[in-house]
Amino acid sequence: MIAEITATEADFSSRFPREPFATRHNLADHPLFSLTTLARLAKTLPRDRVEYNAGDVAPGVKPEDVPTLDMPAEEVVHRIEQCNAWMVLKRVEVEPAYRALLEEVLTGVAEKLGHGSLEEAGFHDIQGFVFVASANATTPFHVDPEENFFVQIRGPKFFHIFDNRDRSLLSDEELEMLPSKHRNKRYDPRHEEKAQVFSLQAGDGLFVPHLWPHWVRTGDGHSVSMAITWKSPRAERLNTLLRANGLLRKYGFPQPAPGTSPLMDGVKVAAYRAMRAVIEPLRRSEGMRRTLRGLVFGKQANYYYGEKKA
Repeated sequence: MIAEITATEADFSSRFPREPFATRHNLADHPLFSLTTLARLAKTLPRDRVEYNAGDVAPGVKPEDVPTLDMPAEEVVHRIEQCNAWMVLKRVEVEPAYRALLEEVLTGVAEKLGHGSLEEAGFHDIQGFVFVASANATTPFHVDPEENFFVQIRGPKFFHIFDNRDRSLLSDEELEMLPSKHRNKRYDPRHEEKAQVFSLQAGDGLFVPHLWPHWVRTGDGHSVSMAITWKSPRAERLNTLLRANGLLRKYGFPQPAPGTSPLMDGVKVAAYRAMRAVIEPLRRSEGMRRTLRGLVFGKQANYYYGEKKA
């Protein structure tokens, strides 16, 4: 059976990639998402690719107030039905089986969009993030720097998503990126008047546009989900600009919003990419990634290494 995501032709033709829309998929019974397999993955991934904490938090919880768990990652997965936890396994495409699955799914999407290949469709930097969460757990309000087909594998989940074009939700400064900035964003409960809420069960999914704010909660049973992500050329360029603006602001040089000065935007993008080209070969090991983040962005860039406490 070919792994695939389906949606209406109208959604693919008129909403993609600008607006969210509901999808379906056939991954719910895939063996790569059994708890036994995911526990083994949690144990073998590099430590900076595994993040977990207690799940009963508010959508607007402050990063420093997120309660951690004193438990090995693989045990969290095995005990997910009882331990009140939220976990994300990052960059699972480093494992060949997951990489093959991601590419199979997105190749099918590319074909539905009329493209002959992933490259032609603009699906660059394909990554996978697997979420394992207990009942009634919350992923706080945040944005993601990727485009994303989110698939619900097991259990219920409720996905609250907001229009990124509405600057009353998040300012341009709040969208700037730095490893030292936690992904959780300022949240106002009054935002909910503007939310689209997608109720997901196993087999359901959702297209999540680049940088659209959202928060997610599970229902009365434990949940397994996956974000199938990529970066289009447009998203890659905007991410680079937001990182450059965030770095300049950190050192006392706040920048205007993207698009205010296209010429200066181009200069900042080129300079940041040149800097990354020098650093990137050094980031191949977990130890060097941790050291570089700390040197350039401060110790808060390694927040997910914090000592686990109950």
